[in-house]
Amino acid sequence: MAVISGDGVFSHVFLGAVDTALSATFYDAALGALGIRNLGPFGHGWILYGREKPAFIIARPGDGEAPSSNGVTIGFAAATTAEVDAFHAAGLANGGTDEGAPGPRSHLTGAYAAYLRDPAGNKVCSYTFTDGN
Repeated sequence: MAVISGDGVFSHVFLGAVDTALSATFYDAALGALGIRNLGPFGHGWILYGREKPAFIIARPGDGEAPSSNGVTIGFAAATTAEVDAFHAAGLANGGTDEGAPGPRSHLTGAYAAYLRDPAGNKVCSYTFTDGN
């Protein structure tokens, strides 16, 4: 089975949130555990995240409607299982809800992941891959 790689398919990911300050608290903690940092606010109240350049954006939807993400999951790469664990713990401690505790995933050999819902209801996860043992 193929292993998912982080070869940068997307230019960025945008998730809508009504309360961007609450979402920022969640993502500052959860993504901080993965070495992804808050790069600060941008025009229109956008909050940008990345390692070196903006790649993940939290903001109120441009059309003014409530955000909806049913059926969408955003996955963040982790270097180790400890980072996945820290992502999950930090997210729970900062307004997130559990959607799948950290642990091995049987659908991909060596997959180790954790799932959360952010305060706006968006589903996010963190994955790393072990040697499969």
